Amino acid sequence: MDRDIRLKRLRFRAWHRGTKEADLMVGGFFDRFSPEWDDGQIDWFEAFLEEQDVDIMGWAIGTIPVPDRWAGPMMDRLCVLDYVPIEK
Repeated sequence: MDRDIRLKRLRFRAWHRGTKEADLMVGGFFDRFSPEWDDGQIDWFEAFLEEQDVDIMGWAIGTIPVPDRWAGPMMDRLCVLDYVPIEK
């Protein structure tokens, strides 16, 4: 699949998780970092989107341990949370 089409589909999925909080976290992460991703990182994110929102949010805020499958630089960056847009 063409990279641009794949990224557009992933962006949609990232921003349509089901809850506003998950949309902001996962969608914000995608918007901030996806332009820098290589194919392996895109593969990681695509598989990661299959996880439940409650798990993703728990891993990101540190309330539940990150499974070995997801541990690494991408998860480390997700956990910083400085990419989440906060409305004032």
